[in-house]
Amino acid sequence: MSKDPTLKIVIVGHVDHGKSTLVGRLLHETGSLPDGKIDNLREVCEKRGMPFEWAFVMDALQAERDQGITIDVSHIPFQSARRPYVIIDAPGHKEFLKNMVTGAASADAAVLVIDAIEGVQEQSRRHGYLLHLLGLRQLAVVVNKMDAVDYSQARFDEVSAEIRAYLGGFGVVPTQIIPIAARHGDNIIAASENTPWYTGPAVLEALDGFDPAALETELPLRFPVQDVYKLDHRRIVAGRIESGKLKIGDRLLFSPSGKTARVATIELWSAPTSTSAIAGQSIGVTLDEQIFIERGQIASHIEDAPLGTDVFRAKLFWLGRAPLTAGRRYKLKLATAEHIVTVEKVERVIDVADLASVANDWVERNAVAEVVFRARSKVALDPFIENPRTGRFVLVDNYDIVGGGVISMEGFPDNRCAPQAVVSSDLTSVAHKVTLADRERVNRHKGGILWLTGLSGAGKSTIGMEVERRLFQKGYQVFVLDGDNVRQGLNADLGFAPEDRAENIRRVGEVANLFAQAGMVVISAFISPYQADRDSARAIAPSLFHEIYIKADVEECQRRDPKGLYAKARQGAIHEFTGVSAPYEAPERPDLVVDTQTLGIEEAVEVVLRYVERDMQREDRQGREMMHPDVAL
Repeated sequence: MSKDPTLKIVIVGHVDHGKSTLVGRLLHETGSLPDGKIDNLREVCEKRGMPFEWAFVMDALQAERDQGITIDVSHIPFQSARRPYVIIDAPGHKEFLKNMVTGAASADAAVLVIDAIEGVQEQSRRHGYLLHLLGLRQLAVVVNKMDAVDYSQARFDEVSAEIRAYLGGFGVVPTQIIPIAARHGDNIIAASENTPWYTGPAVLEALDGFDPAALETELPLRFPVQDVYKLDHRRIVAGRIESGKLKIGDRLLFSPSGKTARVATIELWSAPTSTSAIAGQSIGVTLDEQIFIERGQIASHIEDAPLGTDVFRAKLFWLGRAPLTAGRRYKLKLATAEHIVTVEKVERVIDVADLASVANDWVERNAVAEVVFRARSKVALDPFIENPRTGRFVLVDNYDIVGGGVISMEGFPDNRCAPQAVVSSDLTSVAHKVTLADRERVNRHKGGILWLTGLSGAGKSTIGMEVERRLFQKGYQVFVLDGDNVRQGLNADLGFAPEDRAENIRRVGEVANLFAQAGMVVISAFISPYQADRDSARAIAPSLFHEIYIKADVEECQRRDPKGLYAKARQGAIHEFTGVSAPYEAPERPDLVVDTQTLGIEEAVEVVLRYVERDMQREDRQGREMMHPDVAL
């Protein structure tokens, strides 16, 4: 009977709560140590005049034995009757949290060790939350040093209740909570006579009860490019397959560039060539086309590509000595790629002691936060819950790792990377016989797009409709596009999910461009919450596009709530509502800001009308105004 695949277990907990002791005793009880190992360690301890500790089985560094703390992350192979394990002993001391995160990031399950005397400490809480942050859902808790509390069931129940309540605060239910005395071997591999009141599994049985590690070969293909080598006449794209599998003949999409090519050959190091490769293998591939590929791009199959985005949300653990602050730039490393990212917003800082949220613009060392990052260009990534291999990242500042986290795209559009678009050769552009200048001359004003963006309730439609009326009275060819007239027809098939919102704005941008090319002034009054979507609308006709930010904060818009939408959103009746359960990205460099918290509607309309007069009015070649005589604002 074949065994399950290797399971990686990380052991975490507050300093001196007995993690290394637990592992050392577990290895000894299962006969996993080399012959004579324990005798040798006892002799060393006698020579150095120090008592023997089971933790010394694992502590590999001389500095650790001197100081009595675990500094490095130790990886120890271990085997039960069910399967092989790799046990990761992570440091518990606050100063070495970076090492603990590194160890936990690669684990499939975890054991949290808590001292029966001290109970749940700050570091216990922090480790528990970090395990959740890193996506570990299989967690057993051991309450150690039960011998020091006379194997008291009452004390065990008290500690159990405390840790259950804390973990339950963020949705984690431990698989088991086990009373142990690691020093004496109680409940390590079998039930102890000292705890007759405990009827659950021993530690080894709890480990064997964890589900097998997810097969990375069953996940979508993710092949980050490490480098491209020129060998003879061949260009070999080298890297490690992080998930999925590939074979000769597969068409690969390289994200975020959008370039595609087929796999011609698969090259293995110091081995014959192969027709296929799977997750975990370091390989090289040659392609059937000579396309430009560089380090950091991620190869996938076209039909299951990663996301391509310049903005994303992250659950972040901060390790830097200086606080993380909104507006700061850092280097983000994800797989083999490096990107410069800016902290666009610190959404909330989480107090790991009581899970309370704090509204700060900064994150102190050893704190956990939810942060929105914006990159200079598109980043190929996956939400962590879909693919941990390309959903984790680290941040670097001045060559030091200062943070790490996992990616969430909640509230942002699901923009999958796609092959570079190729315009059909059957399409031929036909030039209009009437030019834009001709239309402007007849209309006696310029065409353009007034793109009003802002939160629901900020005043976009109210201002837009009044500006339309006033301009029409003055002789303008003008029309308002807003949610009411667009979503009842052109975009009636779209919902309000992030990707639907993005498609809604894409279509509106195209329609607005057609209006403007016809020489009209089109007023677009849409929330359009994502900067990337507004930038895409501008890119269609940059010279005709005017981004106008109708500014009012969430509190003010919620106070107004003209359609009662905020109240419904707060009650959960409306999902993905901008400003409440979905993000709004204020314009970075708008052409005009109209602050409706300080201006009345009439004043706001006048601001927009003056902008139209200043930026759209022009003179013809004879110097005559193209506006009607009564158009002056």
